[in-house]
Amino acid sequence: MAIAREAEPVGSLREVRDAGLDREDLLQVYRNMVLTRGIEERGHILYRQGKIPGSFYTGRGNEAASVGVAAAMGPDDVGTPLHRDMGVHVTRGVEPWRIFAQYMGRVDGPTRGRDGNVHMADSKLGLIAMVSHLPAMLPVAVGAALAFRIREEKRVAVAWFGEGASARGDCHEGMTLAGVRKLPVVFVCDNNQWAYSTPTHLEYATEHVADRADAYGFEGIVVDGTDVLAVYREVKRAIEKARAGGGPTLIESLTLRMEGHAVHDDAFYVPKQMFEEWAKSDPLERFRTWLRENADMTDEEEDEIASEVKRTLNEALRRAEESPLPEAPQLLEGVYASPEDLDTPHHK
Repeated sequence: MAIAREAEPVGSLREVRDAGLDREDLLQVYRNMVLTRGIEERGHILYRQGKIPGSFYTGRGNEAASVGVAAAMGPDDVGTPLHRDMGVHVTRGVEPWRIFAQYMGRVDGPTRGRDGNVHMADSKLGLIAMVSHLPAMLPVAVGAALAFRIREEKRVAVAWFGEGASARGDCHEGMTLAGVRKLPVVFVCDNNQWAYSTPTHLEYATEHVADRADAYGFEGIVVDGTDVLAVYREVKRAIEKARAGGGPTLIESLTLRMEGHAVHDDAFYVPKQMFEEWAKSDPLERFRTWLRENADMTDEEEDEIASEVKRTLNEALRRAEESPLPEAPQLLEGVYASPEDLDTPHHK
């Protein structure tokens, strides 16, 4: 039996305005979603060309969830996005050319050519780079939230994890501390229904991951992760609640991973019919249709966004490929914090 609240889809433009988004905001959200998918599609090409070392991961099907969450965050909030949350980096303002530089291990990437191609974040934009896509980052985000409480700062931490990672102990530990202390943190579960090749019915016994929130002492919400406006609305409410002292919320964003775990995985274990059904809810197409029907997006505006994104990606690739590879003497730069790095707030 489900315990968590299941969020309704967003209906009218008035409801969106009540949530704080005007028409230009809506077009920017769509632009960010298109740019997010374009970056990862170009990344696939770079990988096949042998220009990306290691493996390569994408969040196709997760664009609405990642962009919707990031759009709801305040400028001083912090987050720990994972490997399928490229839309968070895009929305927070990481330049696409720096993302491509990161993919290719160049010095102009956020990690300056050191670390995995998706282990990136720009701390100046309030993002903390992941050590793992498993829930190792939940205690980090909870620690940030505890610091905000101690400093009496009206800031919120957002922590991402996957439904498979929810089986690990650090997930339980982070939520326990957050619930006991009523910390200003929002937990976002990217439930893409497959922990690599393990389906959800073999991952947890509850109906929803969000059902667990009640046992930790806070609210759990299930939202359609292909509906960017519903994601935005629910995360916005949760962040405002946390900022006002109301404690954590666990939001389960339900999507489907539309590609394999990584480029080496053809996802043969996912039923073809499942892919076909979820393809009907493609987040970009769904939001494009909504904008057409509710916000009067014109052909000219849609074409302008598509052309702008294409120009941005072409220029970003050119600039990233001009970025040099790191030199050996640079290996230890940025590994250890300097006194200046510890100034608060840490990303200012």
